[in-house]
Amino acid sequence: MRVLFIGGTGTISSACSELAISQGIDLFLMNRGSSLRPTPSGATVLRADISDRGRAREALGDLTFDAVVNWVAFHPGEVQADIEMFGERTKQYVFISSASAYQKPPALLPITESTPLANPFWEYSRNKIACEDLLVQQYRDSGFPATIVRPSHTYDKTRLPIYGRYTIVDRMRRGRPVVVPGDGTSLWVLTHHADFAKGFVPLLGNPRAIGEAFHITSDELLSWNQIYRMIGAAAGVPNPEIVHIPSEVIARHDSMWGDSLLGDKMHSVIFSNAKIRQVVPGFEASIPYADGVREVMAWFDADPGRQVVEQSINDTIDAMIAAWRG
Repeated sequence: MRVLFIGGTGTISSACSELAISQGIDLFLMNRGSSLRPTPSGATVLRADISDRGRAREALGDLTFDAVVNWVAFHPGEVQADIEMFGERTKQYVFISSASAYQKPPALLPITESTPLANPFWEYSRNKIACEDLLVQQYRDSGFPATIVRPSHTYDKTRLPIYGRYTIVDRMRRGRPVVVPGDGTSLWVLTHHADFAKGFVPLLGNPRAIGEAFHITSDELLSWNQIYRMIGAAAGVPNPEIVHIPSEVIARHDSMWGDSLLGDKMHSVIFSNAKIRQVVPGFEASIPYADGVREVMAWFDADPGRQVVEQSINDTIDAMIAAWRG
């Protein structure tokens, strides 16, 4: 099976690339070569930026594929261009959407693939919804072989799932307080990218996936208090000083952080993975976050150059805490 990943070396896609190659898929990657993650051995690289459609067509030549996956499409115009470019080149087009597109706050739990798509708080999610709408219409009108996949919060060893990333770890290690949104008790799901790949790769070239949407997540439920304390424990600070601040207040201090909270992370989420298990029998996310976060901290601690502390984030958090306590 010949598959093209547009991207393929990102947080989520890197594990999918490795697994696809290990399973004998003839994998092509189209990207700019700018990722901090290495290109997996065994992949054929087409060096091009997909936004430069002329150069992308040159790189593709007369290649055709059993599946094309765009990991880096965020706007309907990009998806429309893909439909035109790959309509005659592929038997399956996989769009990477986002579980943040689901209705916020969710009216019913658990979240399934039939949960309405509606996010009035976050433009990123609304753009993903618009992309999905376009693909669904194309599938209905012309049979365009679309599959939609909605990752939730997926991480690899280079990613901390919190605003501020390593800056927050540095604060913990220096005994400075960190901000946890709300009261820290809302439930969240974190999925290791290797677990995501186990559900994703079997969808490639799978006729049961055409015209369907899937999310692929862990079944482990964690509160934000637990997540921050797990990060602290992995960093050698088992009891970091936590200051709880409402998400609406955080949004007034930092709109980007606020959008991601109000549009996604402040709401408790529980996902049903029944649908992916129907198509990928035996799928199971097996890496708990307590293990995953130790892998993350080992990556940061292996190279001081990775331990980036952003003063602007420190200033924002200090100002936020001072205002809230005041």
